[in-house]
Amino acid sequence: MNLEKFQESMYQLIVETSTNLPKDVRRAVKKAKQSESAGTRAAMSLGTITNNIQMADENISPICQDTGLPTFKIKTPVGVNQIKIKEAIYNAIALATKDAKLRPNSVDSLTGKNSGDNLGGGTPVIKFDQWENDYIDVRLILKGGGCENKNIQYSLPCELEGLGRAGRDLDGIRKCILHSVYQAQGQGCSAGFIGVGIGGDRSSGYDLAKEQLFRSVEDVNPHEDLRKLEDYIMENANKLGIGTMGFGGETTLLGCKIGVMNRIPASFFVSVAYNCWAFRRLGVKVNPETGDIQEWLYQDGEKIEFANEAENEVAATKEETNIITLKAPITEEQIRELKVGDVVRIDGRMYTGRDAIHKYLMDNDAPVDLNGQVIYHCGPVMAKDEEGNWTVKAAGPTTSIREEPYQGDIMKKFGIRAVIGKGGMGPKTLSALQEHGGVYLNAIGGAAQYYADCIKKVDGVDLTEFGIPEAMWHLNVEGFTAVVTMDSHGNSLHADVDKSSLEKLAQFKEPVFK
Repeated sequence: MNLEKFQESMYQLIVETSTNLPKDVRRAVKKAKQSESAGTRAAMSLGTITNNIQMADENISPICQDTGLPTFKIKTPVGVNQIKIKEAIYNAIALATKDAKLRPNSVDSLTGKNSGDNLGGGTPVIKFDQWENDYIDVRLILKGGGCENKNIQYSLPCELEGLGRAGRDLDGIRKCILHSVYQAQGQGCSAGFIGVGIGGDRSSGYDLAKEQLFRSVEDVNPHEDLRKLEDYIMENANKLGIGTMGFGGETTLLGCKIGVMNRIPASFFVSVAYNCWAFRRLGVKVNPETGDIQEWLYQDGEKIEFANEAENEVAATKEETNIITLKAPITEEQIRELKVGDVVRIDGRMYTGRDAIHKYLMDNDAPVDLNGQVIYHCGPVMAKDEEGNWTVKAAGPTTSIREEPYQGDIMKKFGIRAVIGKGGMGPKTLSALQEHGGVYLNAIGGAAQYYADCIKKVDGVDLTEFGIPEAMWHLNVEGFTAVVTMDSHGNSLHADVDKSSLEKLAQFKEPVFK
C-alpha cells in the first residue's frame, strides 16, 4: 500500500467528519426544525444549530469544539498490514490537531497532562476486523464528552424512576431505553441519537451500542421485534417534552438504533450510547494498494443546505424577542432584574473556565479580577495566525453539571455574576445564585462556529499548563446570545423540565410488548 496516500485519505476523513455533518443527520435536523413552532426557545435553538452547520461547511472548521475521542472501525482484506494502517492514522490525527480540525483531547488520566496532539495511551481508538472484500472500509465517529457522559447501562431486572420494575424481556428493554432518554435531559445536547446494545457483557454491550451509531439514521432494522421497538421509541420519546437543549419542545430524539447479541444466563445488560445532534460520523472505502479513497459512505439522498432558512429563523426570533444586553463588570442589581426565559446578549469581556480551572480556583487566587465578570464553560479549538496571535476556530459551551461541586462557592468567592454553559446546573448552584445574586445562561450546545463568530479578539490567556481546552482564555465578544435558565430568584428551567418529563415518563409504565 502507498502509506503516504493512505495517510492523506485518513486526514481527509478526519476533516470531513469534524466539519461536514452527514446527509442523513442533516435531514433529521431539518425534520425536527419543521416540527417546532416559530418563536419558541426550541425554534431559536434549532435556528442557531442549522446556522452553525452552514458556517462549519463554509469555514471548514469543527461543527462542535469538542471533537471527542476519535473512534475508528476498520475492516481490512486478509494480508493488509494493520500496524502500518495504525501508524498512518496516528500521523493523520496529529496533523489534523495541528491544523485545528480537532481539539487536543488526549489527557493523561494520572497526571492530567494534555498530550497536545490527540495521541497517547488508548487514543485514538482503532478497532480492526478482517473480511473477504477487496477494499478497506474505514469508519470514524467523533463523539464528544457531553454526550459520552450521558451513556448509561442497565442490569435487568431493575427499578427505574418513573417506570417501576424493568424485567428481563422486551418490555423491560423498552423501559430502559425510555429512561435513558429521560436521564440525558439537555446535558447531552438534545435533540440526540441513541445506539442501544442488548446483551453481551458490560464492555461488549457498550461496544455494540456504539456500533449502532454507525448505522444510517434512515435504515430499517432487519430484526422485526427490534424494528418495532425502534419505531415505538422514536414515537414516544418525543412525548417527554425535553426538547432541543432541554428547553422543552416537540423533538427530543432524532434517531434510535438497536442491536442484540447473546449473553450469559446470569447477566442481562441494556447499554445505551447517547449522541448529540452534532452526530459526526462518516466512512470511506479505500483501495488497499493505492491508499486512495474509492467511495464516501453515508452519501445517499439529498444534502440539506441550511444557509437561508437558518439566517431567517435566527433573525425572526431576534425580532420577536426582547434581548437584554449585558457588559461586564455586571452589577448585582442588573442580575436581580433577570428571570428565567430572558434572552441575553453579552458584549465585552468573558473568561473561559472548565474542570481544571474550577478545581484550581477552589484553592488558589484567580489570575485576573473576576468580580462582576462572566465565566464561560468552554474548551475552545485554538490556532495561531501568521503573526503569532491566537484565533478561535470553534467555541461552543461544554456541559455545566460537571462544575456543580465548585460553581456556587467560586461565584461567591470571586464575585462572579454570570456563568454560561449548557445543560443547566443543580440545587447547590441554584442556591448560590439566589444568595449571591448570580445567573446561569444556557448557550446552544454544539454551536461552535456560531459562537466563535461572536468572539472578536483573544485578549490573553492564563494557566496554559492545563492544556488548550482547560486554560483560562480572555475573550472579547460581541452579540454572544444565550438564554437565562437559572435566575437569582430560585427558578430553574432545567428543574422544571426534568420534573415535567418525569411525570410524562410515568405514562409508559404499563406493558406494551407481550
